[in-house]
Amino acid sequence: MIQRCIGCGSTYPLKQIIYTCTACGQVLEIALADADLANSRFSGRGVWRYEPWLPADAKDAATLMEGDTGLYPCDRLAREVGIKRLFIKNEGDNPTGSFKDRGMTVGVTWAAALGARAVACASTGNTSASMAAYAARRGLEAIVLIPDGKVAMGKLAQAVVHGARVVQIEGNFDDAMRLVQELSLGEGSIYLLNSINPFRLEGQKTLAFEVYEALNAVPDAVVLPMGNAGNISAIWKGFGELHRAGLIQNRPRMMGVQAAGAAPIVATIKSGTDTCKLDNPETIATAIRIGAPVNWRKAVAAVKDSGGEAGIVTDDEILAAQRDLARLEGIFVEPASAAPIAYLRKRNWHDVETVVCVTTGHGLKDPDAVLKTAPKLARSAPTLDGLRTALGAA
Repeated sequence: MIQRCIGCGSTYPLKQIIYTCTACGQVLEIALADADLANSRFSGRGVWRYEPWLPADAKDAATLMEGDTGLYPCDRLAREVGIKRLFIKNEGDNPTGSFKDRGMTVGVTWAAALGARAVACASTGNTSASMAAYAARRGLEAIVLIPDGKVAMGKLAQAVVHGARVVQIEGNFDDAMRLVQELSLGEGSIYLLNSINPFRLEGQKTLAFEVYEALNAVPDAVVLPMGNAGNISAIWKGFGELHRAGLIQNRPRMMGVQAAGAAPIVATIKSGTDTCKLDNPETIATAIRIGAPVNWRKAVAAVKDSGGEAGIVTDDEILAAQRDLARLEGIFVEPASAAPIAYLRKRNWHDVETVVCVTTGHGLKDPDAVLKTAPKLARSAPTLDGLRTALGAA
């Protein structure tokens, strides 16, 4: 295994602390050799059963037993949107309630192996919650930069309780991201764990392995939200490695979804330009409120190479989809996770048979989004008649 630039192909040793290519400035990936992929005898549970294809040792893992999240058949919702077979891969089942745990177990393990004293990230919420938990597990200091007033309290509470040093930046996520990169580059003992770090994405690619093993097949399409866009590219990479190893013959179409007020990747794909930036992104889906996604090139490649697509949904559609999933299937997700559910209603699915929607975070991460639009609670006197009256009004 080596680190390799996705742009010019320059390579770097695994243990070199580097976040972008020194030759062209683009992001890196972990490249597995054919010999690495020859060992596909996976055993155990969770993310670390795929150790042969991961760039770290399971015996040293900082783990909270992440992975093995539910793949839920959703027949009622499938009928509503016209899909023959629909599954929800619910990453809210992870220990801190989001998909970030898959990446953080590998990222924090690698940070410790490199001798880092601290790990750092910019975050809209889920990254900070996960990084703080895994840093605590391994005994590392956690440094979190958040955009002032733009993080759901459920997520911020997790970072705080795990002992992270949290700084609110007077700006948006992109300002926080710029600063945390400058901090990490200037302090060799602070290891950056945003998704610009390719080791983190190695953990996230294991979702593809789990979907394949659970279905004993590859879905026709995988639909998921895009923020910083590490996840769509990681999952596509996972299916690519299964294909290279000869375990699957076909790969799914990758479909990335963004909120209308924060859709720089969709705009880039539609325009065909070589830039991806949106000033002042805004959406109720705080986890994907990102205007300058660091992995946009990887995401564009995943969409195009898979024959997939990128779509936009409105905040109203996101909130409606959040309610639909909860009321039809009993699965409560945060607004960003509802974006791909909303997209299910935006197209005709006659060309696909099996769809997997990836919901990336639990609904309790951001309960305010639900409560702001919830109907007023009914009240009752402490009598049966009063209760019946209240039930009629509820």
